[in-house]
Amino acid sequence: MTPWTGESTVIPPVTVTAAGVAYVDPVQDALARDLDGALWALCEGTADGKPEYANPLHPDRQREAMDGFLCACCKRPAGRNQHGMLWILPLLNRAADTRWEAIPCGIPPMCENCGEIAPRYCPRLREGHVTLRVKEAELIGVRGTLYPRPGAPGIPQPDTLVRYDSPDLPFVVAHEAVRELREITVVGFGAAIP
Repeated sequence: MTPWTGESTVIPPVTVTAAGVAYVDPVQDALARDLDGALWALCEGTADGKPEYANPLHPDRQREAMDGFLCACCKRPAGRNQHGMLWILPLLNRAADTRWEAIPCGIPPMCENCGEIAPRYCPRLREGHVTLRVKEAELIGVRGTLYPRPGAPGIPQPDTLVRYDSPDLPFVVAHEAVRELREITVVGFGAAIP
């Protein structure tokens, strides 16, 4: 999921009409749409150099992992047991007693092996993390840059969650698929690792 120094996420020139946002190049536009019609940010370059852990996730690899419940680190099937699928998330500004039920999540699940080592290598997880088991994770929408409709005031809003049933979906350039995590068991919390 992590982009490499040889890669960069790009948004080619866009046009916004009453029908939604589209890439100016119709071929790029057609190739960058998912089955739900959402337009996706593109990546260019090659996966070489060093991992850029602090950067946003690679859109294509993130979407593939979320669609197939693949590990965020190694792309093997996510870990599962009787309590559900393994998810390890950064604490961010959440206190340890915050409810995690129904949280929208753009971070894919993990396999058991990567779940053991990822908190030591990922800068976001090193700042503190929660380990969850999740029984249900519905794909609810995308996070991306939401463009205002033609004639509407405002500027594009980055990092906006847009649900698949929203009338705003045609106006977003997505950079991550989002699942809503439900039937959650909190396994534990990891303190910040220096």
